[in-house]
Amino acid sequence: MKRVRPSALGGIVLMVAIAGGVTELGNSGQDSLEVRARAFIRYYEEQVRPLEIAVNLAWWKANITGKDEDFKAKEEAQNKLDAALSNRERFAELKALHGQVKDRLLARQIHLLYLAHLEKQVDPELLRQIVSKANAVEKAFNVYRAKVGDREMTDSEVRRVFKQSTDSAYRQAVWEASKAVGSVVEKDLKELVRLRNQAARQLGFPDFHALQLYINEQDQAEVLRLFDELDALTREPFRQLKDRIDRVLARQYGIAVSDLRPWHYKDPFFQESVADYTADPQNPKPAADLDAIYAKADIVRICRDYYASFGLPVDDILARSDLFEKPGKSPHAFCIDLDREGDVRVLANIVANEYWMNTMLHELGHAVYSKYVPRSLPYVLRSESHILTTEGIAMMMERASKQSAWAQAMGLQVPDAKAFDETGQRMLQAQLLIFSRWCQVMLRFEKEMYARPDQDLNKLWWDLVEKYQLVRRPDGRNAPDYASKIHIVSAPCYYHNYMLGEMFACQVHHTIAREVLHTTPDKALYVNRKEVGNFLKEKIFGAGRSLTWQELTRFATGQDLSPKAFALDFGASP
Repeated sequence: MKRVRPSALGGIVLMVAIAGGVTELGNSGQDSLEVRARAFIRYYEEQVRPLEIAVNLAWWKANITGKDEDFKAKEEAQNKLDAALSNRERFAELKALHGQVKDRLLARQIHLLYLAHLEKQVDPELLRQIVSKANAVEKAFNVYRAKVGDREMTDSEVRRVFKQSTDSAYRQAVWEASKAVGSVVEKDLKELVRLRNQAARQLGFPDFHALQLYINEQDQAEVLRLFDELDALTREPFRQLKDRIDRVLARQYGIAVSDLRPWHYKDPFFQESVADYTADPQNPKPAADLDAIYAKADIVRICRDYYASFGLPVDDILARSDLFEKPGKSPHAFCIDLDREGDVRVLANIVANEYWMNTMLHELGHAVYSKYVPRSLPYVLRSESHILTTEGIAMMMERASKQSAWAQAMGLQVPDAKAFDETGQRMLQAQLLIFSRWCQVMLRFEKEMYARPDQDLNKLWWDLVEKYQLVRRPDGRNAPDYASKIHIVSAPCYYHNYMLGEMFACQVHHTIAREVLHTTPDKALYVNRKEVGNFLKEKIFGAGRSLTWQELTRFATGQDLSPKAFALDFGASP
């Protein structure tokens, strides 16, 4: 997961008069606007940029340590940044410039600054309350560990149980323990939703979900239309896959299909694909055990060698990163660009298995995108085009872990390459379908949660899980399971970008296979192919934020973003 850039950018001390209502300008008027726009950007870079970097550093440290004082420092840093951009006079100057400047790159910077400042044009005390509440909930997630009996379990241990145990009662106990964080944060999360909605309404939006999509250059109706298309595209293929998975799992656990419940799937949310999902229901054992291939692998070394092989070295990124488990540390994984000057880092909790091989390839996909955005670009444009494009590159990179040719090229022993590829390809196809349906749940849940926060949110959650994932809710359970998903707190209204990113990943990979490697997508390997790195630097990274995500997609692939390549990759007709 890419750490979402701070939703706070800079303001400006008014050294020139505010001019509003300008609709038609001569050359002298346009020159004056450009002078003011450059002054605005110069102030932001000189005075507000340091506050943004301070937020990033505090955010990094808090997630590394989990200490109260570090979370307090993180909150204080965010409040200072929010104060810098909530000034109404400064925003009035920005509004006067927005949409008036003709120079393309200058206008793009003003537009992005306008979107970023807009969110903060609410009551300052409300901003502080939102930051405080979000900080408290995020801290609760970071320090929480599932507890079964007297034993606390790390996130990796929980995942191991879901992947390996065939004891239904124990699986249920671990699943319920992993979900118990929802009860810890539910009250604060509901208050956070109320506060976020209050802020959105002050800005003229119906709710926070609509606001977030707007400031991220997306239209809520258009995103829902695209997800409706994805629903129609994936519904029947997923139903067939889910039927086969259920028969495999029922045989593994020695129970009837009708007795399967959420804890019988191989991760807490049924959002991932595993080798077991590729098995034959009559012989519920996958063709290959991908975890066994990576059980003794030096995952950091492999990542270092792989990215260097196609021209995107990551040695400096790895040197600054924090990669292994320790108490208090966030149990998840993310990448952060601290300063847009090259200080890019990854937080991870590596264990030697395919999941963490996949995850590290993903996070370093974010990292190389951030690192190789040209520093010659203006600071405001010196980051990824959009959250969906960086997620797309990360998702494209993670796929390598399921290819035998890639594993062998990285020095691993693969006793049966055919079985490895059979399992890996089926896992990938299953992943695309499973993740697509999971993203439907997340998008629609968050939209409805912010639209009607007083409804029974746990019922809404399980209604959506049953509809889109075909997973039966636990009998008689009345707990806030929805609140156990950290993204709802730390990356609100973000999750649909993973799905759009998956579509972007498929489309870019198909383009690389066709135009750079001159092969089919299933045989395209990036190892030792410097031309792949050059393509990414020239066609993706080089634009920074100077292009919108729609413009970048057309520039890189020659087409608008669509589900066509995605459909081909999970085995359907586009």
